[in-house]
Amino acid sequence: MQHRVPQPRPDRMTPFAAGAIVAAVRPGGDPLVALTAADLARLSGGALYFAYVDEQRFVEREFDDGTVQHADLDPDAADDAWRQREATITAELHGLLGSAVSWRFRYLAGRPDRALTHLARAVDAAVLVVGTHAPEHGAKVREFLDGALALKLAQHQHRPVLAVPLSVVDWKAPMPWA
Repeated sequence: MQHRVPQPRPDRMTPFAAGAIVAAVRPGGDPLVALTAADLARLSGGALYFAYVDEQRFVEREFDDGTVQHADLDPDAADDAWRQREATITAELHGLLGSAVSWRFRYLAGRPDRALTHLARAVDAAVLVVGTHAPEHGAKVREFLDGALALKLAQHQHRPVLAVPLSVVDWKAPMPWA
């Protein structure tokens, strides 16, 4: 028997008005992602969740509120480095947003597309907000497409994905993978 993947449908939409927003951030990341998500949250009146996905950790247990219990991939590694990353990110968000908008932070683990999808489902997000990057010089088409988080999210879950441009390529310049 073939597994049927739930598809996007009008009855599965979460309205933007008061719908939660999930935004992917990283330490030292571009502030445009957080500022875009915060502005969208102000306009919609929805809850705002910032999330960082640590790919060097794995999920031991997922909880209904979108949080996870996680552990380091290396069992001999010092387990405290993630706490410093979490503190750095939350300090950066506080410095950037102040008290302009209320938000929550989730430290996630594993594959970014799966982790963000879990959080979006848990909080019934109306939209996911992620940053983009222009392809680097010498990148192959496959590497560029495989690495695009926005594309992976758009292909593997039903919520809209807002991709915030962080770097653009000149239309007249040769494409980096050419």
